[in-house]
Amino acid sequence: MQAEEELRNAREAQEAAETATRQAIERARAAKQAQEEAEERLKSGIQPVVVPSRDEVEATKRRVQYKEGLFHFAVAGVAGGGKSSLINAFRGLHNRDTALGAAPTGVVETTLAISRLPDPNHQNPFVWYDIPGAGTLKIPDWQYFSAQGLYVFDCIIIVFDSRFTMTDLAILTNCKRFGIPTYIVRSKSDAHIRNIMRERGYDSDDDDGSNHTWRKRLYAEARQHYIAETRANIKRNLEDANLPDQKVYIISSDVLLTIVKNQNLPPKIIDELELMRDLFSEAHSRRCAPRRSHR
Repeated sequence: MQAEEELRNAREAQEAAETATRQAIERARAAKQAQEEAEERLKSGIQPVVVPSRDEVEATKRRVQYKEGLFHFAVAGVAGGGKSSLINAFRGLHNRDTALGAAPTGVVETTLAISRLPDPNHQNPFVWYDIPGAGTLKIPDWQYFSAQGLYVFDCIIIVFDSRFTMTDLAILTNCKRFGIPTYIVRSKSDAHIRNIMRERGYDSDDDDGSNHTWRKRLYAEARQHYIAETRANIKRNLEDANLPDQKVYIISSDVLLTIVKNQNLPPKIIDELELMRDLFSEAHSRRCAPRRSHR
């Protein structure tokens, strides 16, 4: 009897071990399949959805010093796109006003960590954030939004100079999921228009004032071409990414600074005043609205 009991126990133990082995093999197979499917999705451009936990949201808010009652603008985009100059202009500061708290600018990307820049005008309950440019950090396009904690900001301004990138589209896609308003801004427009004029034969060194009418006409043509090309390009990029169409604000930071600092409208204004009105209207309206919680 004792021998039979021991034999039965041995068989049960063996069966349990075989079952555990089969389950382990099945789990390993499922994990490998999931990994292969994830890799295939990445190759196909389908990126995983990353949703921060409540604890991660709160930790990010503490890191960026998010404060209720203020409106937090994040200015993001590729390195060298003019983010810092735009923030300085909105804050009424020249790039050279570093002693007054201007965001540093330079030929190379100068922002390697998020910079928190309160508005010098205390009547504006705004905080501006200079986000490190995509391309300066070893972060894939689709991870940039989450890695920088952009999900905690009240509004995101995407600034680009020459080329609208996959990172910009990834930011827009994530903002759509989180219900965060976005503004697309093309910077350095004065320089781009001058380049088009040069391509069409204008040389400022030869301008003695005698060709004022020709120069004025050439500027108007270059400006019209630049605006139309920029709007068409953004529309095409958004359509290709299955994103809804939205306005692109075509601006020069120098023109914007003149409006903010001197309260007048320069002759070469494009969308600077409209951008100011839309951003500040958004800020004041959303400060009165409850914040959406991220789960």
